Amino acid sequence: MLKVLSLFIVLIAGIVLGPLMAGHQGYVLIQTDKNNITTSITGLVIIFLLLQFLLIFIGWCYRRLKRTSTFTHRWIFGGYKRHRARSQTKQALLKFAEGDFKQVERLMTRNANHADEPVVNYLLAAEAALRRGDYFNTHQYIEQAADVAGKDQLPVDITRVRIQLTQGDIHAAHTGVDKLLEHAPRHPEVLRLAEKAYSLSGDYQSLIDLLPAMRKVNLHTEEEIQKLHQQAYIGLMNQIIAEKGSTGLKRWWKDQSRKIRHDIMLQTAIAEHFIECDDHEAAQEIILNGLKQQYDERFLLLIPHLKTNDPSAIQKTLSHLLKQHGATPLLNSTVGQIALRHGEWAKAESAFKAALTQRPDAHDYAWLADALDKSHKREEAIQTRSKGFMLILKRDDDTAA
Repeated sequence: MLKVLSLFIVLIAGIVLGPLMAGHQGYVLIQTDKNNITTSITGLVIIFLLLQFLLIFIGWCYRRLKRTSTFTHRWIFGGYKRHRARSQTKQALLKFAEGDFKQVERLMTRNANHADEPVVNYLLAAEAALRRGDYFNTHQYIEQAADVAGKDQLPVDITRVRIQLTQGDIHAAHTGVDKLLEHAPRHPEVLRLAEKAYSLSGDYQSLIDLLPAMRKVNLHTEEEIQKLHQQAYIGLMNQIIAEKGSTGLKRWWKDQSRKIRHDIMLQTAIAEHFIECDDHEAAQEIILNGLKQQYDERFLLLIPHLKTNDPSAIQKTLSHLLKQHGATPLLNSTVGQIALRHGEWAKAESAFKAALTQRPDAHDYAWLADALDKSHKREEAIQTRSKGFMLILKRDDDTAA
């Protein structure tokens, strides 16, 4: 561009100064061994300008030809390789559907660098190698995918963690999902992998912290989220009991939020843990407080497992529930079991008969028969046990049918 501008300036100067110098052109002598060339200064300038234009034109033609040659070479050879890579990728996808993973691996990597998305080819080749149990090639393809992925490493990292989980390398997967969550905290697949990694590694607190994000992206239904929430807390309770015992579990429970401590599923779960730890006093406190807040039969199912020398608090709560909610079958059965345990045979007999009047139950028949035996009502006890056995047989026949 600068050369052309210079030539235009010289040309304009020649046009302006040419007429002024007419008649005062002088001459130029170029002498060789055999010839003498004579010309005017104006003619020499014109020849120089023409020579410059000729050189510029030759340079332009050369560059144009060179670019055309390079484009043609790329079009002929590069286009062929891209077309071949595209065709092999399609074949590989079909082979993947067929389950021929060895062919998938071969086709995906053959011209991967010329494919439309080389990183996809290497990642699918890694999946195929993993299916064949070839862990060495699996990691090789992952590294090649990372090399061609550039700044967009998320698909590579997700695939790497998925492969680590498949191989059972839980610690590495846990570290991997921690890093993924820093860059993509609401990515659905990242959350799925994190859920699996935290569950398998027993990192239940991290899993609990993950639940709000899973709810926001609708990763699971609300019912599934609640189930996962309960499983995570139960897992955490198991860990605390194993490490710190019943005392540590009580301390942890007191530190939880009001919302957690009023969750019926978690209340029943921790009460079960206290019963298993033989801390019946703590379990009774949670169960009775829970029943005061809300009537739920899950609490009633735990009451017969409590071991206490002073059943008055339990009996008082059950009497209150009978007045407030009526004599339900489970409530009557619970009253009967508590009475049976503490030698109140008449009360137990009355409660079990009331429960059986409302619905037949093999366990209630058996407990009623025990109460009748203690009251020396042998014949009635035998008849009651027979009814219980018949009910069990009928239920087994219905199940088999």
